[in-house]
Amino acid sequence: MSMTMKAQPPASEPPWRAALSYFGGVFALGFVLGVARTLFVEAGVSRLLGVALELPVMLAFSAWWCSRLLRQQAVPARVPARLQMGALAFALLMLAELLLSTLLAGRTLAEHLALYRQPSHQLGLAGQLVFGLMPLGLLGWDWVRPGRSC
Repeated sequence: MSMTMKAQPPASEPPWRAALSYFGGVFALGFVLGVARTLFVEAGVSRLLGVALELPVMLAFSAWWCSRLLRQQAVPARVPARLQMGALAFALLMLAELLLSTLLAGRTLAEHLALYRQPSHQLGLAGQLVFGLMPLGLLGWDWVRPGRSC
């Protein structure tokens, strides 16, 4: 009699752990690309074009990093868990942006919020919303299921 063992899927982690890693990875890349965009791209072209060039790279990385974390940390493939992960990561991203704006750039809260009147910041915010919805958007994709490898 032969006994075969099935591979067990990884134990489910709380969505907040994945959210912290998701935020951290995307924020780190965004910080590096943002500095590069400010120093090299915006000097020769408009701020809006600079953000438009950076955004596809950020969203592609966000999708890859999010899918990797969903698998590794076995975030449940359910709407509440995915919403929790995305909402917390989005909140952390917005808080980090606010802190950088106020502490490093010396803006007041009102001045920071006024930036969202500019098309470049509106485009960036749209990308940040997609980032926040990414865990939910990847729900049901076969290549994101826990236990599968890329």
